[in-house]
Amino acid sequence: MISTEDAIRQRSSTRGYTEEKLTDEEVKKILEAGLMAPTATNRQEIHFTVVSGDSEILKELEADKNGLRNGADPRGNFYYCAPTVFFLSAETAFHWSEVDAGIAVQNMALMAEALGLGSVIIGCVNDALHGEKAAYYAKALAFPEGYDFKIALAVGHKKVTKEPHTYDEAKSVSVL
Repeated sequence: MISTEDAIRQRSSTRGYTEEKLTDEEVKKILEAGLMAPTATNRQEIHFTVVSGDSEILKELEADKNGLRNGADPRGNFYYCAPTVFFLSAETAFHWSEVDAGIAVQNMALMAEALGLGSVIIGCVNDALHGEKAAYYAKALAFPEGYDFKIALAVGHKKVTKEPHTYDEAKSVSVL
């Protein structure tokens, strides 16, 4: 496994995966990284749903996303055919759930990178998961009562790679 610093420096969004499935140990380590993330007031309100990339619910969600966006994305489906997609849901009424889910999904993405896997953080299905079929998807994705979708992560073995993004520190950082 690589260092945390290397995982941070090397990670970029992966938008193409091989058909190789994740091992149970890889799934466990990625889940543990999310579960270990801090939450506001230690609420631990994030719920994780693991979905196989060949699941029918992903195909249905893709169709609904495309319907709301006026057509299919020419680059492929929202999870880029990853063999595993993690959906993070959280308490709808808790003010900090979005922040907590963001922290958890970043932990998970960095763990995937440390394991030599690729990942892409997904928000583009938000409208479909909060739309007229929200209750249907919440049940299909085993979200607990009173929880809704916050963010997702697709993970798999990299078929394509991309350089991590560059940044302009002078533009992005103020030191007072």
